[in-house]
Amino acid sequence: MAGVPSDLEKEQIFSMAEKEMEYRVEMFNKLTHTCFKKCVENKYKDSELNMGENSCIDRCVSKYWQVTNLVGTLLGNTRPM
Repeated sequence: MAGVPSDLEKEQIFSMAEKEMEYRVEMFNKLTHTCFKKCVENKYKDSELNMGENSCIDRCVSKYWQVTNLVGTLLGNTRPM
């Protein structure tokens, strides 16, 4: 039947989706670690982030995504995240 993936194709699709999910989780963890380390003081004074820390994290995450998209584009991954 046309349009119905074979078992091998289904397995390949699932494997690709699994790798994509692993990549995104790894990227999220790196982003979180990088921006937290850069923006949040080692000595916790409050239970919530202050305005400066929030602003720093916003800028850090924005730059991280911009660079990730640029690198993806340069490597031939044309779809933005």
